[in-house]
Amino acid sequence: MGGLLLSDLGADVIKVERFPGGDDARGYRRPGDSGLSPAFVMLNRGKRSIGIDLRKAEGRDALLRMVAQVDVVTENFRVGTMEKLGLGFDELVKVNPALIYCSVSGYGRTGPMAMQGGFDLILQAFSGLISVTGEEGRAGVKPGISVADVNAGILSALGILAAYIRRLKTGVGGRVDTSLLQACMQQTYWFAAAYFSKGVVAQPMGTAHPLIAPYQTYRCSDGAIAIGGGNQANWERIAECLGHPEWIADLRFETGAARLQNRKELEVLMNDVLAAHTVAHWIDALSRSGVPVGPVQNVAQALEHEQTQAMGMVVDNPDDRAGVHRAIGCPIHFDDRPTTRLGMAPLVGEHTAEVLNEFGFSSDEVAQLEATGAVALKA
Repeated sequence: MGGLLLSDLGADVIKVERFPGGDDARGYRRPGDSGLSPAFVMLNRGKRSIGIDLRKAEGRDALLRMVAQVDVVTENFRVGTMEKLGLGFDELVKVNPALIYCSVSGYGRTGPMAMQGGFDLILQAFSGLISVTGEEGRAGVKPGISVADVNAGILSALGILAAYIRRLKTGVGGRVDTSLLQACMQQTYWFAAAYFSKGVVAQPMGTAHPLIAPYQTYRCSDGAIAIGGGNQANWERIAECLGHPEWIADLRFETGAARLQNRKELEVLMNDVLAAHTVAHWIDALSRSGVPVGPVQNVAQALEHEQTQAMGMVVDNPDDRAGVHRAIGCPIHFDDRPTTRLGMAPLVGEHTAEVLNEFGFSSDEVAQLEATGAVALKA
């Protein structure tokens, strides 16, 4: 995710992949998928791939020659792996003192668990995210999205850009570190506040909010909607719109704290009213009253919605090798324009010769590296 975001923002992102096989994500397929993995294609559009065997001295030397000319190196190996290959931060800055070196690990580089590997699921469990996700009174569940992976990618891109700004000002590169654990822990602000202040250990609350009510999803006659009563004014608009202005002065609901304390009673009352009409009816009525409201959509509905399309979050990007013809666009715009970099995801080593040539390797040198097995051309 970090590489994709940086690519969209203008970076030339080159994937250094082992061969054969390449990035593990190339194998992430659902039953029936053929060719390139659709999931891989989503995250690797517009990037280039170079196949290098870093276990071979010739491969390491080739990479070091490239490192001397780049701005940033990123890696997400287990802590210590790059050092064992002779490609750790201390070695790479010898050939490029201004290098920005970014590491994304499971548990970070310090502490008793730093050497352990980790995946998204493992760190969601470890960090407490799973324990607060799901329906009230039931065991926690994993959020449907890869919170650790996605957020760690965003944090890595943010750190790299901050380091790059520092380098522009000082000429000094440096090391950027983040981890799946940090990416998860960053999401626990509300729950950490409750624990640090009152010792409260959060539990699953469904779609409800730990600090605000009404602020959750509610049933309608043909679906569900999300209603955000984020302040007193919105709460009063909700009560009026639902035809129960007497709720405003009801001691159970008079203040934010009271509504939170009596959230379950309020939920029952609101569901009884909302269930009488359709999603469309209530979205229209609540919107006209100035209440933040939206439908509970499935993924297909969200992807096909005209607002999503208008924001450039779905872009045309055909790739017949994966049977995918659209992609998620860049969520950052400049001057009201999206920055999405289109293009097909690379095959393993598809750009090896091209990239090496750009870094000053002659055709004979590329051929020699291939002959030794240090690099792969379209492995």
